[in-house]
Amino acid sequence: MRYDVIIAGGGIVGLATALRLQQMQPGIQIAVLDKEPTVAAHQSSHNSGVIHSGIYYRPGSLRALNCKRGYDQLLTFCRENNLPFDICGKIIVATNEAESAQLDTILTRGQENGLQGIRKMSRAETLEIEPHVECRESIWVPQAGIVDYGAVARNYAELLEQNGGKLLLNQAVTGIQYRPDAVVVETRNPHQSAFEARLFINCGGLYSDKIARMSGENPDVQILPFRGEFYHLKPASEKLVRNLIYPTPNPSFPFLGVHFTRMIGGGIEAGPNAVLAFRREGYSRWDLNLPELAETLAFPGFQKLARKYWRDGWAEMKRSYSKAAFVQALQRLVPAITPADLEPGRSGVRAMACDRAGNLLDDFLILTKPRTINVCNAPSPAATASLAVGETVALQAVELLGK
Repeated sequence: MRYDVIIAGGGIVGLATALRLQQMQPGIQIAVLDKEPTVAAHQSSHNSGVIHSGIYYRPGSLRALNCKRGYDQLLTFCRENNLPFDICGKIIVATNEAESAQLDTILTRGQENGLQGIRKMSRAETLEIEPHVECRESIWVPQAGIVDYGAVARNYAELLEQNGGKLLLNQAVTGIQYRPDAVVVETRNPHQSAFEARLFINCGGLYSDKIARMSGENPDVQILPFRGEFYHLKPASEKLVRNLIYPTPNPSFPFLGVHFTRMIGGGIEAGPNAVLAFRREGYSRWDLNLPELAETLAFPGFQKLARKYWRDGWAEMKRSYSKAAFVQALQRLVPAITPADLEPGRSGVRAMACDRAGNLLDDFLILTKPRTINVCNAPSPAATASLAVGETVALQAVELLGK
C-alpha cells in the first residue's frame, strides 16, 4: 500500500508527530515503522519520567519554546485520556557558595522562559519540603512533575490506530530510495520489505543519524549513546525523599548529575549517571557491539569530547562500576543515604548528537529537504515536549505535502 507519510521510529516523538498530522489533515494515510515488536521500546520508556518545566534551557531555543508549549499540551492530553501524572514540584539545591551563584543564573533563565512561582529558598525553607536534604539554599520549581512516558506514547499509538493510522512493527529501515513519484522505504522483514509514500519522516532516535544518511542527508553529526543507570531506594528508605531533588548542574558538563525522583507508579529512583554505552542500545555495561563501538571511538567529535571531559567521564564510569562511588555522589544531596538503602534499578540510553568539533548539540536538530524530514537530535525535554515537537514537524510535513 502507498501512504501519504511514512514515519520511521515508534517512539514518543514519532508517534506524537503522526498524531498531530492526523489532527491537521484528517484522512491522511500515515504508517509508523519501528524495528521493535512494540512501540516506545527505548528512550520513551527508559527515562526518569520527569515532566520538565524548562528552567534550564537557553531562552529562545527550540528546547525552551517547545518545552513551554509541550508542557501544557502534555498535561491536557493526560487529563483528557485519564493518564496519571503528578505536578509535585522539585528543588534544585546548592551545597556551597559556587553553586549558589549558579542558582542565580538558573533562576534568571527560568524567569526568562516564563516560569511562574519559581523562587530561591533558604536552607530552613528547603528542609520544610525535603527534611533530609543537605543544602545551603535551593530553587523551588512548582511546575515539575512525574508521569509514565511509556504509557503516554502507547496512548498516542492507540489513538493513531483508532484514527486510521498504521503501526508496522518489526520493520528495521535498511534503505531509502527516491522515485519521481514516491519515496521507497526498504526494511528488513521477510513478509514485506518495501513501503512507498509521498513523504518520509525520520524519528529514529538512537539511529536517527544513520537513517538520515540513508535518505541522502548529511547531518554532520553522529549519535553517541550514553547509558544512565539508576538505583532504587528500598521501601523502608523511601522516607528520605519526598519528591524530586536535583543538584545544581555543573555548567561545564553536559549532564545534570545524579538526583532523586519519585516515580508515578510508586518508589524512588536515584540516578542516572552518564557513561558511554558500548553499543547504541547498550542497557548493561556488558552489552557490546564491536562495530558500533569502533564507529564511536573513531569519530573525531567523540575523541575531542573525551579529551575535554575525561575527568568527568572517569568519575561517571567509577559510579557505574562502584556502588560506593554512586552513593557518595548521592550523599551530597541526602547525607543519610547508605549503600544498604539502595538496590540496583533499571537503565536507559540517551541519544546525544555530537558534531565533529566535539560539541554535544544542546538543541533540537530538524533537517528538511524535498520529500524528507530528519529529526536528527531530540534531547530532553523531548518527552515532555513531544506534542509540541510533533506539531512543529507536522507543520513542516504539511508544507512539503502541499508542494
